[in-house]
Amino acid sequence: MPDPLLPVLLAVPAVILACQAGGRAVRFLGQPPVIGEILAGILLGPSLLGWLAPSVQHHLLSPPALPTVSALGNLGLLAFLFLTGLELDLRSLGTTRGAVAAVSLTGLLLPMTFGAALATALYPHFAPDGTRRLPFTLFVAVALSITAFPVLARILADHGLQTTTLGTFALACAAAADALAWCLLTAAIALTTTGTALSALTTLALTAAFATGLTLIRPLLRTLVERAGRTGDELVLALLFAGLCLSAYTTDQIGVHPAFGAFLAGAAAPRGLPAVERSAARIRAVVLPLLLPLFFASTGLHTDFSTLPARQWGWGAAILAVAVIGKWGGAAGAARLTGSDWRWSAAVGTLMNCRGLTELVVLGIGLKSGVITEPLFTLLVIMTVITTAATAPILRRVAGNDPRMTPPAPHDAPSAAPPGR
Repeated sequence: MPDPLLPVLLAVPAVILACQAGGRAVRFLGQPPVIGEILAGILLGPSLLGWLAPSVQHHLLSPPALPTVSALGNLGLLAFLFLTGLELDLRSLGTTRGAVAAVSLTGLLLPMTFGAALATALYPHFAPDGTRRLPFTLFVAVALSITAFPVLARILADHGLQTTTLGTFALACAAAADALAWCLLTAAIALTTTGTALSALTTLALTAAFATGLTLIRPLLRTLVERAGRTGDELVLALLFAGLCLSAYTTDQIGVHPAFGAFLAGAAAPRGLPAVERSAARIRAVVLPLLLPLFFASTGLHTDFSTLPARQWGWGAAILAVAVIGKWGGAAGAARLTGSDWRWSAAVGTLMNCRGLTELVVLGIGLKSGVITEPLFTLLVIMTVITTAATAPILRRVAGNDPRMTPPAPHDAPSAAPPGR
């Protein structure tokens, strides 16, 4: 009997090295590494390697290895979402709460409205058999309104803008919008996985109760982590990792995707403790280069451009247009109405239109939950790659030499308020 470990020993390094190569390659084009990693995962699937050399693709990613690769990738995904929740700090809104609320809400609700209208047209063509119209519409609406908070932070850091007025304002807007989007996504998945509206409300109520419970025990968690930190970072790391796994398991038992539990665990984790920061850095050092690429590979295996009929590419163009107009228009328009000039507003809209890995996570949840079909998944992945890749070059063109959107000198202290006209 063949050793089941052997295919895994070939698949894992093949995926990791391909994603590393892709990430390094796109950096020369001024793109964040996640673009290259996503593309590498897609190209390892049926869209390129499986089309050009199916025997090679079958050998590298053989069926016996896929369950293990998928499990490791999903574990990396959970850890990544834990880190996303840990970095999500709505206290950064400061004195810009009004402008942030306007931009984040409009940048969420307008693309959702456009997305819901588009979903009505998509439903007869792309809804899986047995999927009701309401959860399909809600999911598509949410999918078109996502902003990738972690990738946005990476783009701003690569350009030295994370501490500027533009950077802090955009991150605060993205954090607030994504927190709301995750709540709406929970509702969409609950409607799909439960049989009745009452069951969906029960699932949402249990999820809200669990999130509230995590919030209430934060002081206890802080005390526990502080005491564990006195014995060494290893115990803190073990507690954080065990906590994210148990939280993910709990939400799965409630009837919501484990990703929500991992995100909630990160949001509830104590902040400002050196032991927590060091442990999070250790998790990040393993997850981003080693485990998360396996999630990209699993995504790539479900992304097959060759199976899309010619008429469906028109739907892809419609999805891209609605996503960009709704997200960019909503965020930029709200920024303009709250007193910002057009250059600043255009930069905010451009940053909020970045989707990245967060969008792939959402799409993966929808595919696994049976809300969308693989052809629609592929079209949404294309939209994700295009909008993410366009963020950095458009931002450079919009920002120009505007001092508000360029890296500050070391002695500069960026203001917390958005600029006026």
